[in-house]
Amino acid sequence: MNENRAPRILLVDDEEAIQKLLTYPMQKEGYEIVQAMDGETALEKFHQQQFDLVVLDIMLPGISGIDVCRIIRSESTVPIIMLTAKSDEFDKVLGLEIGADDYITKPFSIREFRSRVKAQLRRAQMARPSIDVTSQKLEVDSLAIDFLKRNVYISDQKVDLTYKEFELLKTLIGHPGRVFSREALLQLVWGDADFRDPRTVDVHIRHLREKIEPDPHDPEFIFTVRGAGYKFREIT
Repeated sequence: MNENRAPRILLVDDEEAIQKLLTYPMQKEGYEIVQAMDGETALEKFHQQQFDLVVLDIMLPGISGIDVCRIIRSESTVPIIMLTAKSDEFDKVLGLEIGADDYITKPFSIREFRSRVKAQLRRAQMARPSIDVTSQKLEVDSLAIDFLKRNVYISDQKVDLTYKEFELLKTLIGHPGRVFSREALLQLVWGDADFRDPRTVDVHIRHLREKIEPDPHDPEFIFTVRGAGYKFREIT
C-alpha cells in the first residue's frame, strides 16, 4: 500500500443498495472506493489501477465472483474479501480455497465490514516482505520458488503445496531470519488469530516441512524457535 495515498478498495457487487451502503461510510473514513457491478468490469478496473483490497460478491452477472477471485489471485496477492448471501458452506470453502482471504455472509453490519477491511489491510501491511517475493524465481539451495506461478521445486522436482502452505512459506521466506509467533502467522496467513487454534500453524508447518525439507526432523529451511514461533533461515 502506498503510504502517500488513501487505501484504494475495489467494491464488486451488482446490488446498488450494497454499493451505496458500503461506499459512503468507507469514503467518510478516508478510503477510496472504486465500484464495479459485474465481473468483467471488475477485472477491467483491477487491471487499470493498483488496489489495496478487493471486496467481491460471489453472485455476479456474467463472470462469477469465484472466477473473478481465481483470476485476480493468479495475478496478485491483493487481499480479497468475499461477500455471500448463501448459507451454503460449499461456496465459502471454495472461495477460501481459490485464494480469498476472508468472507462475510449477508446481511452484515457496517461495523463488522469495517473491522474486516481494517484487519485485511493491516495484515497486508504486516506481510510486506523484506525481500522481493514478486520476482520470477527465488532459489535457496535445493529450494526454488516461482512466486508469480506459485510453483515450488525441490532439486528441480515440483512440489504441490496447498494455498495456505504456499502463503505460509512465502510469509516466512519473505522475512528471512525473522521469528513469527503462531498468532502472527494466523493473522498474516489466515486473516485472524482470535478464534483459531494456534496448533493450526504447527500442523501446516509440519506438512510444509514434509514437502520441502530433505529431512523434516532436521530442517534446513524452516526452524522452530522454542517458546517464540517459527522462522525461515537467513539467506546469504
